[in-house]
Amino acid sequence: MNKRQILAVFTGILSLAVGIFAVQIFWFPIFAPENSPEPEEPPPPPEAHYLTSSGKRLSGPFTRKNLTFYLVHGQDTLTGKTPLTLEEAMENKVVIVHETGEVNELTIENVSRNDEVFVQAGDIVKGGQQDRMLAVDLIIPTRSGRIPIDSFCVESDRWTARGRESGTEFNSSTEYAPSKDIKMAAKHSRSQGEVWARVEDSQQKLSAATNTNTASRVSRSSLPLTLQNQKVRSDSDTYARFLKDIVPKNSDVIGIVMVINGKINSADIYGSSALFVKLWPKLLNAGAIEAVAGSREDSSQNAATTEEIESFFETAENASVSEERTITDRIRMINRESQTSVFLTTFDHDTELHRNYLMK
Repeated sequence: MNKRQILAVFTGILSLAVGIFAVQIFWFPIFAPENSPEPEEPPPPPEAHYLTSSGKRLSGPFTRKNLTFYLVHGQDTLTGKTPLTLEEAMENKVVIVHETGEVNELTIENVSRNDEVFVQAGDIVKGGQQDRMLAVDLIIPTRSGRIPIDSFCVESDRWTARGRESGTEFNSSTEYAPSKDIKMAAKHSRSQGEVWARVEDSQQKLSAATNTNTASRVSRSSLPLTLQNQKVRSDSDTYARFLKDIVPKNSDVIGIVMVINGKINSADIYGSSALFVKLWPKLLNAGAIEAVAGSREDSSQNAATTEEIESFFETAENASVSEERTITDRIRMINRESQTSVFLTTFDHDTELHRNYLMK
């Protein structure tokens, strides 16, 4: 091989090497798989505890967009077996909620031999002659027989069986009151007219926030059908997916404080961590829907502080008693009201079962 041939071979090899190098730099990055997208927001912060003067411990804030939760830590006051939630009991067909033909009263029956059932004021039952929201906390004992329970209509335009649903019983309880105003109308004002007005207001806000008509074609006035709207579910799920894991399964977390648009909304504290953990997905879903409904409102850049939450608790707990009610032979409720809040405590005999704080 002469010099000219050797030079040609060397030049070819050099050109091939340069070509391969160029392809690696300029070609492969274009077609390389993209990295996984970064999360829209960082995960919740590490747990930090703040002790309030009333003995509650708070951790947080845990924030997604305009929705913030603080977790409330404390000792269990309830002992014994944790009751089923109403949602669990209806799914397992051990509780029957009966239509009575009276808008503001239903009957509820626990047919289980082993499990008591916790009903929370604000639980929505779907079916019957119209969808209803239950208005009081209850523990339904085993083999209870039919027990009367206060209710409010959350579907004003129907008074007959819907489709293939039973007109004499209710088929599910997957939803919880999705706004503080609805809870206030049912628990504090106890006004059917006000409940209807707050339901309509919630539906209108959800339609505006999701840029769609959230009223169901099946029944335009039904609140649970609005809450099951595909766009409402999709938008609220962006909150729920992000926040669902902030509550450890085994811990001393017994409740939450909810903040929307930087303002304290409400708080719920329960007699045991195990009961709260069961209720958390339903509470979170309702809070996420309320945050969606309020997403078009002005939002503070900062969540309410622990000092503001402490003041909220103290003001509510020190307010004068406005009402005491005996619900059953074991359940009673005490309501306190201040200029800024309503505070409702439910007792099972003498044990605190549930504390609900609502900011006016």
